[in-house]
Amino acid sequence: MADVLNPPLLQVSGVTKRFGGFTALENIDLIVRPGDRLGLIGPNGSGKSTLVNCVAGTLRNDSGDILFDGRNLANEPPHRRIRLGLARTFQIPRPFVSMSVLDNLCIPLEYAARQHVKLGKSEIADAAMHLLEQVGLADKSHALSRGLTQVDMRKLELARAMAAKPKLLISDEAMAGLSASEVDDILVLVSGLKEQGVAVIMIEHVMRAVMKFSERVAVLVAGRKIADGDPQSVVGNDEVIKAYLGE
Repeated sequence: MADVLNPPLLQVSGVTKRFGGFTALENIDLIVRPGDRLGLIGPNGSGKSTLVNCVAGTLRNDSGDILFDGRNLANEPPHRRIRLGLARTFQIPRPFVSMSVLDNLCIPLEYAARQHVKLGKSEIADAAMHLLEQVGLADKSHALSRGLTQVDMRKLELARAMAAKPKLLISDEAMAGLSASEVDDILVLVSGLKEQGVAVIMIEHVMRAVMKFSERVAVLVAGRKIADGDPQSVVGNDEVIKAYLGE
């Protein structure tokens, strides 16, 4: 009954992706429900980025299905997936460096947002400022994005993804290279998205952040999913321990 009342937002079924003779993903199943906080972990080369790229549409899976909000994404290009409510951040933020921080948000608000309501320029600017206030960048709204610190660049990247008004946000290593206090700053922002009804898949190597954020953790190793469950039971799984620490 619970499944009927809370159907999957994202349903990945039997997804396989090959590059020539190399199998990057093998028969992956994954479910994300509205408001879920899922940590996706695994050693380097485990297939995490390949899975995200298949979900986001920058790669096409060779077999299996990816359904988002009940819709098969097989023929949907990346920009259509964004407008359906599926957004992502990138490991290396690439803002429009010659534009202000504010203008970096006005563009996705105007062109990528899920709600196709034509907004005037002042309404777009107001919405952009609201997002900057949420991520703590309001005082830098008129600064050029190229001058931002590493942590502020990550905050802008998160705000740009949120400008698309997503139902699901995939956060791809948003905390890489940050200090402990900076990690905590990003954690507060990403964790707060649940209150807005946004589901989040967090891909991260900072295990302290994964354990603090996640309600559920899935583990990929060599293109296979080897564990999926509550964080404590997953990190205690013998196969997961072996994958991270060796025999």
